Amino acid sequence: MWRQPVLVEEASPEDAAVLLELWGGSGGRLERMAGPKPLRDAAASLARIAADADQRLLVARVDGRVAGAVHLSRAPLSPLHSECGVHMLHLHVLEEFRKLGVGMALMEATVTWAEEKDISHVLTAASVSSRDANRYLARLGFGQIAVVRGTTTAALRAKLPVETPAVARADRRSHRNVGHVLAKRRSMRRAEQTRPT
Repeated sequence: MWRQPVLVEEASPEDAAVLLELWGGSGGRLERMAGPKPLRDAAASLARIAADADQRLLVARVDGRVAGAVHLSRAPLSPLHSECGVHMLHLHVLEEFRKLGVGMALMEATVTWAEEKDISHVLTAASVSSRDANRYLARLGFGQIAVVRGTTTAALRAKLPVETPAVARADRRSHRNVGHVLAKRRSMRRAEQTRPT
């Protein structure tokens, strides 16, 4: 099968709409965002990333079209280490461009950037539901070292006790008031959710 060349380059603010679509197509919150504000926010984020020496957002183009993308950032391996790693996140290749070398081109660009920065480790995360992505990463030598979990702040707050533990209290009066206000907001939110529409 003849393959078209894959060009990997820095994303620009003009790529904001296609990147929202690329990452939004996998479901979740990005898919529900529409309109000018998310587009402006995405363009501003792309400009900020381009100006940051510790980040890169790369797009892979095939025949001029964005076929995939990845976000790279240089950060310490842990809060206690001075050694940095390249954190490779949001690697995604559009379905129609898979098995054409797009993912491999993005990986090559990742390794090249890590070598330029004299970094010896690359870390990544993949969706637990994406069997293909996890197999692909395993074939490239990525081993599982952690499970990344996420939730909303509101959902986490709802699971925590209303009263802050004594150890965490800096000022008993202000924490008691905050806890009371948050509990009241949660009960009002639950009442709104159960109210018939």
